[in-house]
Amino acid sequence: MSEKYLAATDQNFTTEILESDKVALVDFWATWCGPCMMLGPVIDELAGEYAGRAVVAKVNVDENPATAARYGIRSIPSLLIFKNGQVVDQLLGAIPKNQISRKMDLHLA
Repeated sequence: MSEKYLAATDQNFTTEILESDKVALVDFWATWCGPCMMLGPVIDELAGEYAGRAVVAKVNVDENPATAARYGIRSIPSLLIFKNGQVVDQLLGAIPKNQISRKMDLHLA
């Protein structure tokens, strides 16, 4: 299975997300989080749909605590949308795909 989303880490977050010229959707998640597992396939679908237009990434909060702490992630799943290196939107919980798409399209417009 080829993963379409970017696995963002403490090491590559700045170059892949903050310095990207594209809008980025970042999913903060963990393997033990039920709602995160439900959201996983949605993130995969969005990565395919936004390929070439936006960066879709996932950050495992257990493996990348510095990035999670930097953005004050207290509950997961947390979705942050970045534009020009800044957080421009935030969605909490297992959000329906159409709501995520609506937010992404707003920032891509």
